[in-house]
Amino acid sequence: MDAGEQGAMSTTVDDAGGLTAAEVSARQGDGRVNRFDADTSRSVWNIVRANVFTLFNGIVGACFLILLLVGRWQDALFGLAAFANAIIGTVQEFRAKAALDRLALLNAPRARVRRDGVEQEIAPADVVLDDVLVLRAGDQVAADAIVLGGRGLQIDESMLTGESDAVDKRPGDEALSGSIVVGGEGDARVNRVGADSYANRFQAEAKRFSLVSSELRTSINRVLTWVSWGIGPIGLLVLNAQVMVAGGWGTIFQEGRWVQAVVNTIASLTAMIPLGLVLMTSIAFAVGAAKLAGKQVLVNELPAVEGLARVDVICLDKTGTLTAGEITFDDAHPLDGAAAGWERALAWYGAAPDANATARCLREPYPAGAGAAVADETIAFSSARKWSAVSFEGATWVLGAPEMVFDTMATDPETPLGAQVTSLASTGLRTLVLGHSPHPLTADDVESERLPAQLEPVVVVTFREQVRPDAAQTLAYFRAQGVGVRIISGDNPRTVAAIARDVGIDAPEGYDARTLPDDVDALAEVLETHTVFGRVTPEQKKGMVLALQSRGHVVAMTGDGVNDALAIKTADMGIAMNSGAAATKAVARLVLLDGKFSHLPDVVAEGRQVIANIERVSMLFLTKTAYATGLALLFGLLVLEFPFLPRQLSITDGLTIGIPAFFLALMPNARRYIPGFLRRSLSFAIPSGIVIALTLTGYTLVAQQLGVGEDQLRTGSTIILAVVGIWVLSILSRPLNRFKVIVVGVMFVALITLFTVPLSIEFFQLVDPGQEAAYALTGFTIVAILAIEVIRIFHVRFVRATLRATAGYGAKGSGAGARDTK
Repeated sequence: MDAGEQGAMSTTVDDAGGLTAAEVSARQGDGRVNRFDADTSRSVWNIVRANVFTLFNGIVGACFLILLLVGRWQDALFGLAAFANAIIGTVQEFRAKAALDRLALLNAPRARVRRDGVEQEIAPADVVLDDVLVLRAGDQVAADAIVLGGRGLQIDESMLTGESDAVDKRPGDEALSGSIVVGGEGDARVNRVGADSYANRFQAEAKRFSLVSSELRTSINRVLTWVSWGIGPIGLLVLNAQVMVAGGWGTIFQEGRWVQAVVNTIASLTAMIPLGLVLMTSIAFAVGAAKLAGKQVLVNELPAVEGLARVDVICLDKTGTLTAGEITFDDAHPLDGAAAGWERALAWYGAAPDANATARCLREPYPAGAGAAVADETIAFSSARKWSAVSFEGATWVLGAPEMVFDTMATDPETPLGAQVTSLASTGLRTLVLGHSPHPLTADDVESERLPAQLEPVVVVTFREQVRPDAAQTLAYFRAQGVGVRIISGDNPRTVAAIARDVGIDAPEGYDARTLPDDVDALAEVLETHTVFGRVTPEQKKGMVLALQSRGHVVAMTGDGVNDALAIKTADMGIAMNSGAAATKAVARLVLLDGKFSHLPDVVAEGRQVIANIERVSMLFLTKTAYATGLALLFGLLVLEFPFLPRQLSITDGLTIGIPAFFLALMPNARRYIPGFLRRSLSFAIPSGIVIALTLTGYTLVAQQLGVGEDQLRTGSTIILAVVGIWVLSILSRPLNRFKVIVVGVMFVALITLFTVPLSIEFFQLVDPGQEAAYALTGFTIVAILAIEVIRIFHVRFVRATLRATAGYGAKGSGAGARDTK
């Protein structure tokens, strides 16, 4: 039911007594209730689908099943990699989901309604259309409602609009769901419920989940896609070759030799798939997520560990992120000839029972004490006129916005008041003025909300928002790393600019977002040249993220309000505060559980370690994919029997790639992120793979000329691949340190052990390759090692040239601000 239908079905109700039980039951019966299926995290199905039903798992699972069906479980060990990868990703994301769901449950509010003339507390989901909400300070508005009446009712809508000032609500005004009552009390009649309410419309848009952008995952998936396209035709080519070697299609099924042909084909195909690379990436992500959890950073999705290390622009919402969302007293600036007693007046405003958040800041510097003034008449503060007044002891004191109380006198720098106000305002401080009149407020003054006669300015009072203590240090870190910063808020641009200066950003003035262009290119140009933006709407926040992305930026967005949810979801890396709305935390990639910005450098460091180490180990896995593809093509075209059993490939996979890669992937590595991971990896892997494929093909041809048997050929090929693999491992581990030397040494000792222990010799079907074959495999091994050393020399030069060409990466996001005026 949409909002129009809800309004059409609404009937006249008793605003004083609220709905009757019968009216509530009728609305529940026809669906006019506030129930809304609000996702607080990813669904179980989304998590399972993302981690289990993948192209990688499909290919490996099919090969695994075939080997089980033909009774060759010994050759199906590679299937464990796919199983482990799915388990790791699913378990980690289930843990994140459980944590978010617990947080949402803890933060669930209650609604106070009046029914049958009696106040009662109910769950927000049980609110129905036309219910009368009873609002008091501290309450969260459960559904969109129209204010019926109240006393000093003020509502904070910053979680929805980004505007940090509380808004006065009068009869007929709208109170938005999700906003907080910060002062006064009142009644409001619900006019929109469920999915039609303001906050839930944001959440419905935001909860459409999308996977976080991950260069590692995208690159690996690209390789898997290439391999999957090639597996079909290459598989048929290899199968045909293995069948022909086994005796041809006419006799293979009669004599039962088709099983070995199938096993050889699967050995060829599974060798092409970088099995361990997917698993190793998942492990690196999971370990990183676990380490970040210990630092109060909740990772919603594993690849988010990588994400922040790739960011080159970070957008920060001011309220609740750079600031703690609180106003603090700065100073009082008396004017010449100020009337005596202004301290007592400020003390009264601070101690007033209906004091708003700004006035309450006066309590500490100006305590009321035993001799506190007693008010005779008062005019309550209103956000529309932006002043309040109190009379005591025959005089009147007015506190409010300078330009609203004294008009042009407060903006003219030629007047004493104007000079003081404009000077202080230029620093971005929030200013109020305290005025004094020798006349008390009359009943007519109170009724018409009129300023008293002979009002003179006495003191200019300044306030500032409380900046998070870790904000400046963290922003300095990002600037040092070449990450551009954009500060956006629904607040006044001058106020936002002041906060930006407090945290070390050079921002003379903020850009008024009300003048932002709608065109994406024009908006992107503004964002490239300005840093601070005020009066930004929630829709504009999303548009700003899209505009930055259109210029090739990798964008992070932080926030805590519902108004931030769309931008956080759209950004490449969304970061939410734990104090924020459930909708925002549900779509964020990272949640700062204690709200501290100081954890973000830890996230960057963890992401850099993952990216740099996975790039290193990816060259091991992709080298294997390259030589396996080359072997499949060469042996298929030359109609040669594949020189390995799947279990023999497990030796090289485990000792030269899988096990050492596990340790290398978790080593400390602080190298800054440089785009182009896949290109750099393939520039080593492809030529090295070609060398290894040609080496094994050459050895096979020579071994056949020497009359070497099938088992001897497989053993010799396994030795060549293992030794060359160990050498590739040592090359990619450079520069070597004690830990790396131990890893490579242990792998070499394990390799020798496998070739000498009787049990492993029998399981892996290893035999003495023969004297002549031993000479041949030694020669081929030495040639391959020398060729790969040459490849590595050229690869290092290529990488260095690439890094020099991209040395300015990130600088494009950090140069804004020089023209930050509007």
